[in-house]
Amino acid sequence: MPGAEANLVGERGRGYAQFLRILDEGRIAIAALSVGLAQGCVDESVRYAHERSAFGHRIGEYQAIQFKIAEMQARAHTARLAYYDAASRMLAGAPFKKEAAIAKLVASNAAMDNARDATQVFGGYGFMNEFPVGRFYRDAKILEIGEGTSEVQKMLIARELGLPG
Repeated sequence: MPGAEANLVGERGRGYAQFLRILDEGRIAIAALSVGLAQGCVDESVRYAHERSAFGHRIGEYQAIQFKIAEMQARAHTARLAYYDAASRMLAGAPFKKEAAIAKLVASNAAMDNARDATQVFGGYGFMNEFPVGRFYRDAKILEIGEGTSEVQKMLIARELGLPG
């Protein structure tokens, strides 16, 4: 084919390996998006807990709300650490397939769990698109699916640990 060499992307014969690396890099990107969403849920919930009153008190004064938001922050923090670890390995040129899968799994789960908890904090307003939390829940679900479902990430992690697959 005339001009085929000019259209070659990457190294000839390494297309599949390049494709897999791009997926691993994409998992890190999805983890980053998930961390942002998980943290956004925390930030919006803290803001709302300071504003909203129920039974004569700001809802942030209630221990149940405090504990829910504390759990959300712990999830976001843990997901951020997993994402940073995978990204730093990638940038250093070290193997990062397992860490990318872990980061994607942990972070997308954190995003989904935090979106669910933020919806609880917001009550009925948690379903309204006028509030960011109303959009976060929908957006979190796609983060669990993109670049491989949570089940795929578990499969990759197990394989990287040497388990039969």
